[in-house]
Amino acid sequence: MPTASVSRLVGPHHTRYYWEIGIVLALSLGASAVYSLVSIVARLTDTTPLADQSATLNGSQSTREWLDFTYQFLGIVFGLAAVALVLYLLWRPGQNPFTRLGFDLTRPRKDVLGGFGLLLVIGVPGLALYLAGRAFGFTVAVVPSPLDTFWWTIPILVFAALKAALVEELIVVGYLFTRLRELGWSTWTIILSSAVLRGSYHLYQGIGPFFGNVAMGVVFGWCYTRWGRTTPLVVTHWLLDILSFVGYPLALAWWPGLLAPAS
Repeated sequence: MPTASVSRLVGPHHTRYYWEIGIVLALSLGASAVYSLVSIVARLTDTTPLADQSATLNGSQSTREWLDFTYQFLGIVFGLAAVALVLYLLWRPGQNPFTRLGFDLTRPRKDVLGGFGLLLVIGVPGLALYLAGRAFGFTVAVVPSPLDTFWWTIPILVFAALKAALVEELIVVGYLFTRLRELGWSTWTIILSSAVLRGSYHLYQGIGPFFGNVAMGVVFGWCYTRWGRTTPLVVTHWLLDILSFVGYPLALAWWPGLLAPAS
């Protein structure tokens, strides 16, 4: 991210922006990190070994079809409110917040190619780490939502993947990097802090996903400082989550002995 576009704050603005960051995180991924921390403590102190535990992704929220769809759809829509909030907070007269975060359509070909390139860099090692975590017992089994529950199941999973990509990349990378630069934080302090935050709200899946997501956060943060754009990060994250939400159930059906929780 070009440092020339960032003006550092002095005086009372420091306090205001720290409060702003705290409120944004408390309303979004910071809260998820706290709940995840409580979850991993509960898991580690449980009598059931971590390897025999499971975490459900996008589980059904009602036995009635219309109500399940309504709950899931509303959860996605209201989850995007935090993204709208940070875009509003970054808006300035004459400065488009989408442009400030590099989330626009000014270079679609490069952004998509960059997103697919990052997918290869992140996806394969991430799968390997998950399988290693299952084998060594420090990662819980991820239980995905069945794909054939309703006609709208796959579309809502794709929509949920997009929501996750927007929330994480526009807040944990775009917004947080912008504000912490304005507060005078060094580049690598920002990258590492953002990466640890990313890992912390995945702790509910076990120790392995924590370190895997920290590594992902370092790569994404470094790319953002080089490119100044969140669009390729959103593309990569969206594709990864589509593979997780839609592709993983297929893999689970094909290799249940490798991926399923122990009975």
